[in-house]
Amino acid sequence: MDHMILEVGLAIALIAMAGLLSARLRFSVIPFYILIGMAVGPHALELWHFDFRFIQSAPLIEFMGRIGVLFLLFYLGLEFSVGRLIKSGKSIVKGGSIYIGINFMLGLMLGWIAGYPWAEVLVIAGITTISSSAIVAKVLVDLKRTANPETEMVLGITMFEDVFLAVYISILSGLVLSNSSSFGGVLLTAAIALGFMLLVLFVGRKAVPLLNRVLNIRSNELFGLVIFSMLFLVAGFSETIHVAEAIGALLIGLVMAETDHAKRIEHLIMPFRDFFGAIFFFSFGLTIDPMALGGAIWLSLAAVLITLIGNFTAGMLAGMNAGLSVKSSLNIGFTIMGRGEFSIIMANLAKAGGLMPVLQSFAALYVLIMAILGPLLSKESKHIYTFLDKIFKFKERPKKKISTVVQD
Repeated sequence: MDHMILEVGLAIALIAMAGLLSARLRFSVIPFYILIGMAVGPHALELWHFDFRFIQSAPLIEFMGRIGVLFLLFYLGLEFSVGRLIKSGKSIVKGGSIYIGINFMLGLMLGWIAGYPWAEVLVIAGITTISSSAIVAKVLVDLKRTANPETEMVLGITMFEDVFLAVYISILSGLVLSNSSSFGGVLLTAAIALGFMLLVLFVGRKAVPLLNRVLNIRSNELFGLVIFSMLFLVAGFSETIHVAEAIGALLIGLVMAETDHAKRIEHLIMPFRDFFGAIFFFSFGLTIDPMALGGAIWLSLAAVLITLIGNFTAGMLAGMNAGLSVKSSLNIGFTIMGRGEFSIIMANLAKAGGLMPVLQSFAALYVLIMAILGPLLSKESKHIYTFLDKIFKFKERPKKKISTVVQD
């Protein structure tokens, strides 16, 4: 306890150094935050009197990281709007179903081909299916794509994933922890999760005039306290009914985006988003044991390959189904490619159920690779599209159709 402030100070200094290095190399900052966390985590080396392990402060840093996820998703909601989300409801359901269906089936195939028991196969499928809300938010913000045409589909798929996650965790918990699962309980959990999301969006939109009056506060201090209380209360309540706290933060952000105070809230939140968001990725790195990753290399690489295939295919199908361009559809698959907190939840569930220990190493290595690869591919999506366009001639196809109509 005596050294907790020093440890937190060192953590912030290391995060700043990682950020400066990534800026100089012009590379996504997320992998640097994760790698520096791994380097000084509980499994780091001890050299003489120098102990590089962040032990005393680890719980505090982990909690600060959770706060970072809330600010990332809340800010992302502020950049969007409930109106756009509602208008795209049908496309989002289709896109989310396509995304979950393709990636989940590929995950099941991977576990089955690798020869694992069915409980382990189901965990592997869960790990490879759900993307990281925090990484998605960070990518959209860092690359300044919050106003892009594909962003509403990206957000919609993220929310659709959370409904799937609520159902899947209920089923998996029953199978892994108690060897049984109540169908009625699963339906109830899914209904509660979906109902809560729709209720927050509906009531929030109706309450916009009231919120405009309530938030008409001159004092920045009181204004900040009111906003923070709403954010943490909604996010915290979400968690109690098995809806991810990050989705609760996204929902309240979507509601606040409809008010007249959206720009003021955005200005207030931005420094907290950047600070706590960086700590989240650092804290995630703290949980990874580099020495335990070797036993899951081939399974992790195979999972990375199927995720690349699945996300590319699902992004293209979901985007084209929604009437988006090929370039925007490509961006969908790359933006939601990162894996993180939800995959780790699945691995922890497997550990609690006494399943094969390799699942922990697999989840850590797979998430680390995808956390590096996802932002990198998103950043370079323009060059990837240009390369693919030379092969498939995406731009020429519409022109051919138009010329055929004119000739007829």
